[in-house]
Formats: sequence, C-alpha cells, structure tokens
Amino acid sequence: MDISCIILAGGKSIRFGHDKVLERIGNTSLLEKVISQVEPISREIIIVTAKERTFAQLANHPKVKAVNDIYPGQGSLGGIYTGLVKSKSFYNLVVAADMPFLNGSLLRYMIKVADGYDFILPRVNNWYEPLHAIYSRNCIKPINTILEQGKKVIVELFKHVKVRYVEAREIDQFDPNHLSFFNINTREDLERAKKIAEGAA
Repeated sequence: MDISCIILAGGKSIRFGHDKVLERIGNTSLLEKVISQVEPISREIIIVTAKERTFAQLANHPKVKAVNDIYPGQGSLGGIYTGLVKSKSFYNLVVAADMPFLNGSLLRYMIKVADGYDFILPRVNNWYEPLHAIYSRNCIKPINTILEQGKKVIVELFKHVKVRYVEAREIDQFDPNHLSFFNINTREDLERAKKIAEGAA
C-alpha cells in the first residue's frame, strides 16, 4: 500500500523543559530513531512542527520534509490535519516524534488491515493511541470541521469516519510489552528509555 508517514514534532515539551526530539538514546536522536523505523514503509515522511525550523541532521534523508502547522496552537489534531493536507498519499501513518520503540512489524500489520477504513488505531481495553495510527485523507474534512468548532479532541473524529480498532490481542503478536506506545515526556522517561534500549542491545 502506498503510504506516507506524518511525524508530529510540534509539542512544546513543557514537562521536559526544552525541545526533546533531539535528545539522544545512544548515538541517535529521538527524531532519527522514529524516522529509521518508518522510512522503509513510507513513500514520504512529513515532520509537522509548530514553528518554522530545519533539521540539518536530516539532510541525508531525501524522503523527509518539514512543514508548519496550518492551524497553530491546535494540538495534535491540528498537526494531523496539516500532515494530511500536505501528504501525497491517501493513507498516512501518524506517530509522535518522541516514540523511540516503534515496531516495524506492528506498523506493517496496521497497514495490512487498513483497506476499507479511514482511521486505524490501537485499542487496549478502553485506552486508545491516536498518535500511533493510520488516517486516510477522508479524515481531512471532518477534522477541519472539528477544528473550526473550536475542539481539539481526536475522539471527536470517531463518529465521522470508518474506524478499525487494532485490539490488544493483535498488538500482542508483535509487541507484547506495548513498547510501541512508550513516549518521552520527562527526563525520567528518557532515562528509562535509555535503559530499555541498553537491554534490547
């Protein structure tokens, strides 16, 4: 399936204290770790940022381009909207830039089951991960409507598009510890991620 990847890197990193996506785990920045996982399956990679910026260290990644939020200050939903509008693909994998343990096999499985749906996202009990999900371009119009109504909550999208949940039993086949959804908000999270990475190595 022809698919692009949208990486959301527009967060303010308030809990972390500064822009966290360039923090390193081993010799690799968080952003580069995410790119390395999605690059093999992506037609293009769109990094959505809150303000204009460049990533000099990504010059050797020809698939990567950075774009600014169309709706500044509208959180993740605004970033997803921007990425979908800028994308060349009908289907788009959306992930956060601070998820260092994405699982390529799980991502490929989600792509495999996407056909016929507009929104494919993990669900574990009553918990959802919309920042590790696939969105079709059919989501653009309803997201725009939600944003124009002054709402920022991604769950508002559920009632407007055809949703395919990826359940815990499916996720467990590829990622039984659910490390795919581990994201880094604090320095403690970063230290934990470093220990997890060392254990994996």
